[in-house]
Amino acid sequence: MSYVKFKVPDNLKNELKNVLSKIAESRDSKIRKGMNEVTKSIERNNAKIVVMAEDVSPPEILFHVPLLCEEKLIPYAYLSSKKELGNTVRINVGASAIAIENLGTGNDNVLDAVIKKLEDLKK
Repeated sequence: MSYVKFKVPDNLKNELKNVLSKIAESRDSKIRKGMNEVTKSIERNNAKIVVMAEDVSPPEILFHVPLLCEEKLIPYAYLSSKKELGNTVRINVGASAIAIENLGTGNDNVLDAVIKKLEDLKK
């Protein structure tokens, strides 16, 4: 049993990475990194989107995150590796999960297309 509920196609992963990178570049964006911070962000309904790495070991660490996201109606996605996820949001270490809380100035609608495609995937 895995916490990865669906496969994200490579082209959507690239689009997601571009959006996350753009958000990370913004000075006033707020990105929560790590499983504990992400869980708190979801429970407080602050997260706009949650992105998890597929190579987390042991997988039980993130098992509850997709369930929480579905309960709170927060979109979520997966990237291939912790290193890739960390690099995408401009931190020099791998991240098991990240949550975007604030998109930053000028990034108001950057997530909309990606979120719509993710929701279409889950149907």
